Amino acid sequence: MAQEVRRNGEIVPPAGEPVHLPGPSYLPVVVAFGLTLAICGVVINWVVFGVGLVVTVIGIARWIGQARDETADLPLEHAER
Repeated sequence: MAQEVRRNGEIVPPAGEPVHLPGPSYLPVVVAFGLTLAICGVVINWVVFGVGLVVTVIGIARWIGQARDETADLPLEHAER
């Protein structure tokens, strides 16, 4: 059994549930790069704008999909709150 944790002489109850943190992802960098291309494309050329827009939309779609997959892996108690 785990050791008792004491604070100011009183026993502290154990944590209610573990903390869930999302895994590392490269998708925020992809979205930032796509936005940078799109903004620069407004000034430079419409083709650069189009490429930046496509990269941004694909990056956002994959980022949302990744977040949905991570949310689906959580225990069911989280869906009720």
